[in-house]
Amino acid sequence: MKGYARILALFCLLGTVACSTQVQSRSTSHKAEVTADAVVTALENAYGVHPGQRRNHTKGLCAVGTFAGMPDATVYSRSALFSGSQVPVVARFSIAGGDPTVPDADRSPRGMALEFRLPDGRRQHMTMINTPMFFAAMPRTFLDKMIALKPDPATGKPSPEALKAFAANRPESAGQATFLADHNPPPSYANSSYYGIHSFKFINRDNTTTLVRWRFVPEDGEKQLSDAELSSMPADFLEQTLITRTRQGPARWKMLLTIGQPGDPEDDPTLLWPSNRTELHVGTLTISSAMDQKGAACDPINYDPLVMADGIAPTNDPVLLFRSPSYAASFAKRTQGK
Repeated sequence: MKGYARILALFCLLGTVACSTQVQSRSTSHKAEVTADAVVTALENAYGVHPGQRRNHTKGLCAVGTFAGMPDATVYSRSALFSGSQVPVVARFSIAGGDPTVPDADRSPRGMALEFRLPDGRRQHMTMINTPMFFAAMPRTFLDKMIALKPDPATGKPSPEALKAFAANRPESAGQATFLADHNPPPSYANSSYYGIHSFKFINRDNTTTLVRWRFVPEDGEKQLSDAELSSMPADFLEQTLITRTRQGPARWKMLLTIGQPGDPEDDPTLLWPSNRTELHVGTLTISSAMDQKGAACDPINYDPLVMADGIAPTNDPVLLFRSPSYAASFAKRTQGK
């Protein structure tokens, strides 16, 4: 993993990706139980190798817009996100997994990744999915699921026995699996909420730290495909649906901040916080246009969630900290056309 951390640091120096000192130091110092190359290899074994493409959340599209943070949030964070000014955003919407031809009605998480382009060239990334929890509390669990998803050569599909064994051995994965089973996919990326899943730290001008989680809630409303629609939708509808939606006018999401209390799970994204926690509306994301990802602004971005500007910091969540080196490993391969 150290080798991939050095690759990430090199890209930072070259300006290929935006990184903070904090990101580089955490990438080189964090000790993971598995290696980044093992995870990337497992993704390739599960979904195949698609040269020049992302190893996970492969299928997607780009979008651009702005974010207007609310100054009231400065009680908790000194981030320039909440200055009250419009911040340019380069976004990417996607479907989980490494298959670029996966049907858009697939019962898997949808993703929304944001790069906020702050003043003075600073960057803030937020990488989210549309389930409120993740399936893995440790990188090992993520690796084990990718291994279980490797197709059986005899059938071309993952072994049901391997998937059952994974579920039995990793009970923490049940929360997300249940959520996906109980909630049909949305008809549009604009009809889904997106959750940060991890806990983060907001730091204000007095250096007071507050534990938070966030989510983005669509002003178009949350909607789900019916069971009949699930079986009849075309394979590729999500991209054109969002492009058409933004041509009709901007799509917006409210950023809601949940304030943690002592004892709330800080380092485990499989666990939800109690529903009675204080929530605040701290900003609005506006997506003004969407387009095919090839050659668009989001295509070269490595949406590393540890790219953070002053005022927001990570917790010691092992999965969150592991994302940086694993994303760097995937990024290095695809930028080399592999």
